[in-house]
Amino acid sequence: MSQPLPPRPFKVLGVQQVAIGGEDKSALRAFWSDLLGIPGTGTYRSERHNVDEDILTLGEGRHAVEIDLMEPVDPDRSPRVHTPALNHLGLWVDDLQAAVGWLKGQGVRVIGEIAPGAAGHDVCFVHPRGNEAFPLGATGVLLELVQAPAGLFSTPSDSAD
Repeated sequence: MSQPLPPRPFKVLGVQQVAIGGEDKSALRAFWSDLLGIPGTGTYRSERHNVDEDILTLGEGRHAVEIDLMEPVDPDRSPRVHTPALNHLGLWVDDLQAAVGWLKGQGVRVIGEIAPGAAGHDVCFVHPRGNEAFPLGATGVLLELVQAPAGLFSTPSDSAD
């Protein structure tokens, strides 16, 4: 039987985004936006992160979820944002700094440092696989942890809307 975990100093609050990659984002846009009707709300391009993306938004208000359609700037460079097609899942957290520190303390492999993401929120990624130094990964899924802005989610102690 495994040891009990120490108290978790953060909460996962909800889904922030689903990132979908392909070699040609026009094909992604034709399905997700044109066919399904999910409206485009922005774009983001980063040579450093090898990504050119269209940002769609599903839903409204504080529970809206981004659908990011990504193609690589250079398909022969890393990161390879188009493979796998379901590139990563983003989750809102209430305290990103505490989450990253605590997860590292549990042996979770985190990629890089906390930095601003495409939508302007601070983010940090959890690697899909562990390694020798950090044996735990996100079980085959690239996971983006996203700092939730204050007031995005209510807590049980908040008054009803």
